[in-house]
This record gives sequence, structure tokens and C-alpha cells, in this order.
Amino acid sequence: MTTKVLIADDHALVRDGLRHILTNAVGFEVAGEASDGISTIALARSTEAQVLVLDLSMPGRSGVELIKQIKEEKPALRILVLTMHAEQQYAARAFKAGASGYLTKESASAELVAAVSKVAAGGVYVSLAMAERFAQSLNEPVDALPHQRLSDREFEVLRRICAGETVTEIGEALCVSSKTISTYKARILEKMQMPHEAALVRYAVRHKLFDDNDEA
Repeated sequence: MTTKVLIADDHALVRDGLRHILTNAVGFEVAGEASDGISTIALARSTEAQVLVLDLSMPGRSGVELIKQIKEEKPALRILVLTMHAEQQYAARAFKAGASGYLTKESASAELVAAVSKVAAGGVYVSLAMAERFAQSLNEPVDALPHQRLSDREFEVLRRICAGETVTEIGEALCVSSKTISTYKARILEKMQMPHEAALVRYAVRHKLFDDNDEA
């Protein structure tokens, strides 16, 4: 039986690489591709497939919110997150939203076929490196850290703030107004009980929330 796969990533070279890996493996068919959040939703609605390989950060509606919407509309579609974000916090939120697998792009060439196969068969896939991070996190107090109080969208805004993006740039990336982002920023400061943006950045560095090579 052929496993039909959808690919959603805003970088054409990444989509080309994923398609090449899958089409050269036995038993897979790439049934469609999308380059942003809106087109991903449209693709999931219009194309029958077993697995969606989904980039966590794309223009428009993206990330955990996108996973939630797709699972609400297409509950049978299995989602394998493929992302630059190797942080345990992102993986935990993705699984909670309905993802069935989590794979970093640096591991994709070696693990993609196994990951898609496992997810398509109804299993859950986590790379060895990510599994180790999850195991380590079990020793941390539950809900003890300020960033764990943030919603998924607030956590995404925090990531972009720490990456040095301006309020305007974050608004454009998430397709909302600068005023809305300013509201999110104020809410983040309040929830985390931080006095200013610099304190947020220091907190993120201290707790290693985001990789040094993190990209949007």
C-alpha cells in the first residue's frame, strides 16, 4: 500500500529535498505541497493523504495553532512536525496539539522515511536526541517555570522577541497588527513577571529555551 504524504514548508529547497527522499523510497507518494499556513489548510482539506510533514514556522497561521486546526478538520490526518526547533518545549506543545511525530531538519535525511512510516502506521515518532530531552525534563518541577504559563501564541511571540525581531516584523510574520503583538508582549511580561524585554532575553538564555541557531 502506498502512503500518500503532504509536504508543508515555506522553503522550496526543503520541499524539494523532502520530496526527493520520499519518492526515492519504496511505498510513498507526495500528493501535494504547500508553502504557508493558509495553503496548508487548503491542501489538507482538498487532498486525501495519510501523513502531513509540517514545518513549525511558516508565514501566516503556523506552528501549534496550525496543528490544532488541521486536527480539528482532518482528525485522521497524521502530522509529523519537521522543524529547526530542537527545544523540548516546542515538541511538548506540538504533541499536545495533536502531532504524532517530531523531527528536526538536521535529522531529516537520515530519519524521514522511518518517521513517516511510523506515524502512518499509527505510531508516535521522536528522534533519539529529542527523547533524551524529554527524559531529562521529567526531573523538572511541573508548571514551576514562568514560560510554562504562556499560551502557544505567546510562546511563539517570545521566541521571535528573543530572536531580535521587532514588533512590526513579528506582526508581519504572524499576519496580525503591531498593536496586537504589543498586547501579546505586555501579556508575556505580566505572566512571566518580567520588567522589560531585556529580562525576557536573559531568562530565555539562562533556561536555554531556544537554540543559538534558531531560525524562523
